[in-house]
Amino acid sequence: MKNILIIGATGQIGSELTMELRRRYGNDHVVAGYRNSKPSDALADSGPLERVDITNAQRLNEIVKRHGIDTIYNLAALLSAIAEDRPQAAWHIGINGLYNVLETARENGCAVFFPSSIGSFGPSTPRVNTPQETIQRPTTMYGVTKVTGELLSDYYHRRFGLDTRGVRYPGIISSVTLPGGGTTDYAVEIFYAAIKHKKFVCPLPRGAFLDMMYMPDALNCAIDLMEADPSKLIHRNAFNVSAMSFDPEILAAEIKRHMPDFEMTYNIDPKKQAIAASWPNNMDDSAARSEWGWKPEYNFKEMVSDMMEKVSAKLAIAYK
Repeated sequence: MKNILIIGATGQIGSELTMELRRRYGNDHVVAGYRNSKPSDALADSGPLERVDITNAQRLNEIVKRHGIDTIYNLAALLSAIAEDRPQAAWHIGINGLYNVLETARENGCAVFFPSSIGSFGPSTPRVNTPQETIQRPTTMYGVTKVTGELLSDYYHRRFGLDTRGVRYPGIISSVTLPGGGTTDYAVEIFYAAIKHKKFVCPLPRGAFLDMMYMPDALNCAIDLMEADPSKLIHRNAFNVSAMSFDPEILAAEIKRHMPDFEMTYNIDPKKQAIAASWPNNMDDSAARSEWGWKPEYNFKEMVSDMMEKVSAKLAIAYK
């Protein structure tokens, strides 16, 4: 990777991935592409910015040529809960936009990273230790776009030799950027509510186990995959990656260990409950571990401890 374009650079993953890539490759070599959300001062001041509408193929091609881009991280998508409210927009951005990225990459010789998700699975998928290769029949538009994106990326690799790579992300937990409409958002929101109010109303029920990952690991796995020896990659689009699995009750109990007076109650969101019930409890990520050395750095207890410290500092509210 020499010159990198991040599409969706102001999103939950993109905002931190852009800064990490700039730290590794140099500020001038990483272009932050955004559409509507205003970039943070840190993002704007540290390197080049471009307004990128993924559905505008001509504009995308112009930016890639102007900056001599050789690697594209395509993070543009509507997340699961929002995509159910706006399915047409979810398809337009998630698939028509991806097609534009792949065509632009084909014309300009770029590598492409496309993040899939646990949302690419469905109720008929084995929920425990979900295999790398298994049935994928999602029941949400978000999931449909992710499966389609996996297949389309694989097609461009087989048909045109395009260097496409991707992972199936679990829920992502971050202390820096708030999530934007995903089913696993509660696992971030709970920390802010705990530190601000010492209580949280959870939209998912007890027993709703979901795969999760701390943001530093999410950044590392994307970059490590794009840096991996291509001759060793069998699956490409997309690798299961996992770090931890828990339900709301387990997370609340661990937060309570740090904050004994924390309390959690439930007000179940039927839409999010239905989506969560169709996703895996935990994924088998042995293919990623064997093909490119994937290994998370944070376990569950380390993640909770770090989130409590960082969110507390961010809000300037002591919790101890």
